[in-house]
Amino acid sequence: MSRPLRLGYWLSSEEHPAEDLVNWSVRAEQAGFATAMISDHFHPWTTQQGQSSFVWSVLGGIAGATERLEVGTGVTAPIIRAHPVIIAHAAATVARMMPGRFFLGVGTGERLNEHITGAHWPRVGVRRQMLEEAVGIIRRLLEGGNVNHQGPHFTVEHAQLFSLPDDPPPIFVAAGGTRSASLAGRIGDGLVATSPSSEQVEAFDTAGGAGKPRVGKVTVCLADDERTARATAARLWPNAPMKGSIVTDLARPVDFEQVATLVSEDDVAGSVICDPDPQTHVAAIEEFAAAGFDTVYIHQVGPDQERLLGFYRDEVLPRLARAKKPL
Repeated sequence: MSRPLRLGYWLSSEEHPAEDLVNWSVRAEQAGFATAMISDHFHPWTTQQGQSSFVWSVLGGIAGATERLEVGTGVTAPIIRAHPVIIAHAAATVARMMPGRFFLGVGTGERLNEHITGAHWPRVGVRRQMLEEAVGIIRRLLEGGNVNHQGPHFTVEHAQLFSLPDDPPPIFVAAGGTRSASLAGRIGDGLVATSPSSEQVEAFDTAGGAGKPRVGKVTVCLADDERTARATAARLWPNAPMKGSIVTDLARPVDFEQVATLVSEDDVAGSVICDPDPQTHVAAIEEFAAAGFDTVYIHQVGPDQERLLGFYRDEVLPRLARAKKPL
């Protein structure tokens, strides 16, 4: 079943302090965005980005400051840094504060955020196994009742959540390839991806995701002119063109900064839309729609979030509407 295309707003925890994230969520709601995702990091990718608030505190602020905006984590890794029992507790509380408008996005994480407890950083196949076990624990806890669990990766002893929402929040699973997309189809209520991959959508559908939401992300940088936008993106988001084990296995922001010395401004501009032509933005969104995604979140790199909100309200949304792409 096809779903109307929606545009969402990306809240970048790596770039904005907590109070600004709450403010931008309010402004996004006022600008007409119905949904947002907020990144969950312990570290920023680079020290230049400069921030990394505790996402669950920020979500409490957003819950009190907004009225209609749906918000999900993009994404939480319930495998090492935080035990799945703790994530279930946090998600239940936020879902109760935002009834019907919170979803839990989960994934296998990055060493950048998970190594801090000193635990071994496992290979990706093991992390997928850990995520599957963790999601099972979280679902049982969100259903209520006393939970005991002894598995290959996690132990739970007499855990019960007492502050539960009326309905458990949906759990969306992030994928970077077809194997993780298949896992998402099997255990998730939705798919999260950062590339418009029809192969991932097919793997997700085949494994049980048919008819479930599929959400993607487009990263942009709007400024006074394209040259300024390219320079801003290269300075603040040099991790954009980095792929594979570089993203998942480096441990510190300084490690990403060292890799960034090998990344050119052209490389970054190939992954971050710096073109002020609204049709370029429409084309990127429609590429996700063509691949089978129903929601696309827009991440504006840099401090000038008002520029994004105005540009999309005045230039991009009307063009999508004229193209008969429901929002």
